[in-house]
Amino acid sequence: MKTLALWTRRALLALILLIVLWHLWLLGWVMWWKWANPSETSFMAIRLSELRQKDPKAQLRHQWQPYERISLQLKRAVIAAEDDTFVDHDGFDWNGIQKAMEKNQKKGKAVAGGSTISQQLAKNLFLSPSRSYVRKAQEAVITLMIETLWSKRRILEVYLNSVEWGSGIFGAEAAARRYYSIGAAQLGAEQAARLAVMLPNPRKYEKSFSARLAAHAARVQGRMHYSEVP
Repeated sequence: MKTLALWTRRALLALILLIVLWHLWLLGWVMWWKWANPSETSFMAIRLSELRQKDPKAQLRHQWQPYERISLQLKRAVIAAEDDTFVDHDGFDWNGIQKAMEKNQKKGKAVAGGSTISQQLAKNLFLSPSRSYVRKAQEAVITLMIETLWSKRRILEVYLNSVEWGSGIFGAEAAARRYYSIGAAQLGAEQAARLAVMLPNPRKYEKSFSARLAAHAARVQGRMHYSEVP
């Protein structure tokens, strides 16, 4: 029994050490990406692997653009559509989370997430699209790291350059060229609003932009001028 207890303690200590080392590894990347631009995210790697199962030569469409070369309209639209308290919260929209929980409870399934731009970025950079309490806990820890070490401007810059906007399409520049044949800097208000409302399910909406989604884009466009941009 003593031997079993000893090995149990050792296994527990080893597990704790692995968790600590993993979080230190995450922290190192978060600190590096405060200044350096990520060339690939976890989501990009996952999607590229999926595409190459069908076509071994498949490539992602992604081109980094600095913050000042991304349309102000797109910044406003994304904040209006995804996270209208972005500049004020500490990474978590507690009211939004509560509303999402109430909506999910009413529907009997997960239909709303309540995730902020910071949380979405944490997931995109390091995690996977899967849903679990463990993944949400990991997401929360990474979100705290990002919010502590990065400015809101940097968070939005990395988000707009790394978020998925269709099959194999990542970032504002690739999205603007894919859907409108222009650069991210040239996006107007209507175009920006339509791109913003695609974010919850971009691979679905690139195939079918419904009248309901168009109406949502019009509502987003109507309130974009209220969005505070870092």
